Amino acid sequence: MPQTKFLLSEAQIPTTWYNVVADLPKPLDPMLHPGTREPITPADLEPLFPAELIAQEFSTDREIDIPGAVIDVYQQWRPSPLVRARRLEKALDTPARIYFKNEGVSPAGSHKPNTAIPQAYYNKQAGVERLTTETGAGQWGSSLSLACQYFGLICEVYMVKVSYQQKPYRRGLMETFGASVTASPSERTEAGRAALAADPNSPGSLGLAISEAVEAAVKSGGTAKYALGSVLNHVLMHQSIIGKEALLQMELAEDYPDIVIGAAGGGSNFGGLALPFLGEQLRGGRSVRAIAVEPSSCPTLTEGTFEYDFGDTAGMTPLTKMHTLGHTFVPPSIHAGGLRYHGMSPIISQLKELDYLEARAVPQTACFEAGVTFARNEGIVPAPESTHAVRAAIDEALACKESGESKSILFSLSGHGHFDMQAYIDYFAGKLQD
Repeated sequence: MPQTKFLLSEAQIPTTWYNVVADLPKPLDPMLHPGTREPITPADLEPLFPAELIAQEFSTDREIDIPGAVIDVYQQWRPSPLVRARRLEKALDTPARIYFKNEGVSPAGSHKPNTAIPQAYYNKQAGVERLTTETGAGQWGSSLSLACQYFGLICEVYMVKVSYQQKPYRRGLMETFGASVTASPSERTEAGRAALAADPNSPGSLGLAISEAVEAAVKSGGTAKYALGSVLNHVLMHQSIIGKEALLQMELAEDYPDIVIGAAGGGSNFGGLALPFLGEQLRGGRSVRAIAVEPSSCPTLTEGTFEYDFGDTAGMTPLTKMHTLGHTFVPPSIHAGGLRYHGMSPIISQLKELDYLEARAVPQTACFEAGVTFARNEGIVPAPESTHAVRAAIDEALACKESGESKSILFSLSGHGHFDMQAYIDYFAGKLQD
């Protein structure tokens, strides 16, 4: 029988993360201090992050060791399956070979624990008592909530208000894992109060929630640190475990992707899968087409400018050189809350500028159409964020049908949509707008 799942043993979990910074053809522009506009030093980041994460953020080493305590937790769900989507191929009548890396098998239902676990671990090792963070759809918030529970930390989550209202079960999951969840903008911080004064009905944004979480950490008197779920170098590095596993699994499949696809909000999911493959290319190995897919309502890579900007709305974070729509941009209230971010990872932005990856923006109804097609053939309901990757994978497979080419397509199924069924209900009811 033809093989569908390509599985690694727990003994094959990668023991290092991959840092693409070591292979970039052009170095990243430095982060700038929000006050002085001078290049950030490691000491400048100490109010936000523990020393080990700061070292990883500035590291140019190609491989960074994964602590044994982190691997012990990873073993609960890693290695994640690589699946050949044979039923989808048949339904599309395409000669393409479609694979997906299923990150929805984690306890939180997405790829986000890949970085939440090490971030909580390093903070615990540094004597931190409490972590603050933001979340959009709730995938990151639920992941950090669980990670904090594993390592005995208090977790405070500022959840974008529109998602707080749309996704009560995701909020319930965070609270089950022990976190406190606050709708952002809130009255708890200066940034939140200013936003509410300007617009009492503000739906919130990831940038604003970041402002609140950063403010809460900085004003904690040293008892709390801040944890970020995407964008920064160390986060993408932690997520590289996805692509490192996929490289081994594609060997088991006796195949290699011509096209690698991922949804892109801040860049961690797309980067986690694509960067190890692009690293092979940068070091003289096989080339791939890497496609980052974003919502047309928040088209950071396709329509944003490549310039220095704040990572948050209030201007409290360092400035990074990235593709941005402007730190005051408030995206429409689409269901893919995890992709409603004004900026893009500096690494992903740099690779886009150097033409190592393509960017594609798609409307949400086309994404949900693809998500339903995938669910009805593969039996997995994708998260709204993941439907962006599904859409592009289907489109590329249909292009192969037109051309008669048998290309290999690999995409990241970044999470399942079991906590997002209201979005599908709205889609079937015709309530979603582009």
